[in-house]
Amino acid sequence: MSIGDLIRLLGDGNYHSGQQLGEHLGVSRTAVWKQLKKLEAMDLPLEAVKGRGYRLVNSLESLDGASIVAQLPAGPRRHLKRLFVEDVLDSTNTFLRDRFRHGAGHGEVCLAESQTAGRGRRGKSWSTSWGGSLILSLGWRFESGVAALEGLSLAVGVVLAEVVEAFGANVALKWPNDVLIAIDDEWRKLAGILLEVTGDVEGPCEVVIGIGVNVSLNDAVRKAAGQPIGALADVIDSPSRNHVAAALIESLLTMLPEFERQGFSAWRAQWNRRHAYAGHAIRIHQGSTSYTATAIEVDRQGNLVVMTDTGERALTGGEISIRLEE
Repeated sequence: MSIGDLIRLLGDGNYHSGQQLGEHLGVSRTAVWKQLKKLEAMDLPLEAVKGRGYRLVNSLESLDGASIVAQLPAGPRRHLKRLFVEDVLDSTNTFLRDRFRHGAGHGEVCLAESQTAGRGRRGKSWSTSWGGSLILSLGWRFESGVAALEGLSLAVGVVLAEVVEAFGANVALKWPNDVLIAIDDEWRKLAGILLEVTGDVEGPCEVVIGIGVNVSLNDAVRKAAGQPIGALADVIDSPSRNHVAAALIESLLTMLPEFERQGFSAWRAQWNRRHAYAGHAIRIHQGSTSYTATAIEVDRQGNLVVMTDTGERALTGGEISIRLEE
């Protein structure tokens, strides 16, 4: 019995007796009780009622690979080679990078209920509680060189924004890889994107696209974030992670073959239309330096064009972060 098996049983919001749980999982009531004690430490509060049993205080939809695949139309579905749904991983990106090292990875998707060593840009960690996020990585092999991937993370941002908008949320894009959601007249971080590329400058290269989307957040996570963050549940009633995952996988598998043919220019206007900081004063942190500028737009390569005291400048990715100037 894994902790995931127990969570999937309790996630329906109904009461289950210790005996029922033990019989279903094929273990003793004592073994069930030991696993139940772990749930509180996982930010999954448990309710126990004598004579009725146990249930999770907040019902939880577990990821269901068969349900996700069944929702995919035939076109994108033919690009999906394999879908992995894991309980706990250090990182879904690392999982797919390992798949590439073993000759697989292309067209594969990995989802996890939680991860313990996820990464964001600039080495920041992205650890998540069980079931609170949609954690997804997709592997894709490009026959063209690394230079042809300019702007790919921004095109992924457009795809993710379109998916979230279709569920009824108001979103914007923050260069280079964040999706923001509007809550109480404030933009808050909803999702982050991390691309990891291996391969030749001129020849074939392999990309792992990592995406983390906040689906629901407790107060402790919000306070620990260090910046305003939001979740789909803040604006959408009972968002389904399986529906969001299916819509996102469908859109990515549709976009990637087109990106290989067209490059970022086909998504540039859509990104700029959602540019959160367009026309605003921003502070740019680059290495040990910091300066202010006015954000303008992204160019055909996905660079952020800004106006400084000395004229226009195009910022590339890497060790750069931007914030609205207070």
